[in-house]
Amino acid sequence: MADANTKNHDYHIIDPSPWPLIGAIGAILMAIGGIAYMRTLGGGSGIELFGISMSGPWLLLIGTAVVIYTMYGWWADTVKESHAGDHTPVVSLHLRYGMIMFIASEVMFFVAWFWAFFDVSLFYDEAAQVARMAYTGGTWPPSGTGAVEVFDPMHLPLFNTVTLLLSGTTVTWAHHALLEGDRKGLIWGLTLTIVLGVIFSAVQALEYAIAPFGFKDSIYGATFFMATGFHGFHVLVGTIFLAVCLFRALKGHFTPEKHFGFEAAAWYWHFVDVVWLFLFVAVYIWASAGGVIAAH
Repeated sequence: MADANTKNHDYHIIDPSPWPLIGAIGAILMAIGGIAYMRTLGGGSGIELFGISMSGPWLLLIGTAVVIYTMYGWWADTVKESHAGDHTPVVSLHLRYGMIMFIASEVMFFVAWFWAFFDVSLFYDEAAQVARMAYTGGTWPPSGTGAVEVFDPMHLPLFNTVTLLLSGTTVTWAHHALLEGDRKGLIWGLTLTIVLGVIFSAVQALEYAIAPFGFKDSIYGATFFMATGFHGFHVLVGTIFLAVCLFRALKGHFTPEKHFGFEAAAWYWHFVDVVWLFLFVAVYIWASAGGVIAAH
């Protein structure tokens, strides 16, 4: 009987897990709460569910907390499986495939925002009419009734570009240090990458605070904030991802032979770097050509 239950393959069948169900509950709470809260912000009447008003942000916050808790619990279980020896070479390969497919889905996510930005920039007045926003005057950036002043790409955007490129260098340093068994280099490389990520987010927050245009002011503002805002969110997620890796590195979780958690974080960070380069060239440089540069 014992021989019949002996594992004689490289695959790992996980134990029954509550996280898919808990995560699904958190996601539906986020969706309902987000829709209800946005309706309220837009001046709508809000939503009632089972006689309970969903007007405030509380349901959205509860759903967000549940999703974050699910992420922590699920990934903690994955780390435990790795330490237990369940991540065989075949399982590790499939984890890499999963991360590659996730990044591919993220690429298509940003393709949608680039598509939207280029569509409204090349067919400006048609897009403005559909969106019921001010006309662009037949130019991009808008110069008609919806005229906007744009950022100087050689100011804060260039600073953030250099910051992210430096962070890509430091995370690569950390990766090579890990492969060479240099624990001190790994920790310093991760620390510098996290610091640079925080600096990027702080500068982007400053940029939004002094922006000469708003989200609702024009089709330019709407597409600009959606594209750069979602990238900023990904930088925040990547910074947290790297911070978790730093905590694990300090506890000695990674070895030159086994470190997929760090490798996945490095892939994700390089992806964030590349997306920003496209944003910098397309949204800040190309889309500001011929526009009025805001004075700060």
